[in-house]
Amino acid sequence: MACANVDGKFYAIEGTCPRCGFDLYKGTVVTDEAFGPDLPRVACPTCSTTFSLRTGKHGPALKRTGLAGFVGGLAKTATSNDASKDAKAFGITRDEETGQVFCKET
Repeated sequence: MACANVDGKFYAIEGTCPRCGFDLYKGTVVTDEAFGPDLPRVACPTCSTTFSLRTGKHGPALKRTGLAGFVGGLAKTATSNDASKDAKAFGITRDEETGQVFCKET
């Protein structure tokens, strides 16, 4: 599971990229409005596909340069059949009295 705290709000999404099968939890959190209204997003460190942390919907790829961009290009080519798969997203709630955090699939 990949978890993120963005501006004081907690998000969780499945930890494995549904497109390439690599570690989505090591991805980059994206908050740039150029990626559309479904923010924040997480970009897979391998194939660069972005996924909404709120809904799990796939979106535009994060542009990477250098070795990361080269590897991302290879991963996209190898996984083109899975390009439209979405990730599972989870709702996070926190009990203010006890501090307990709860997570359920949305």
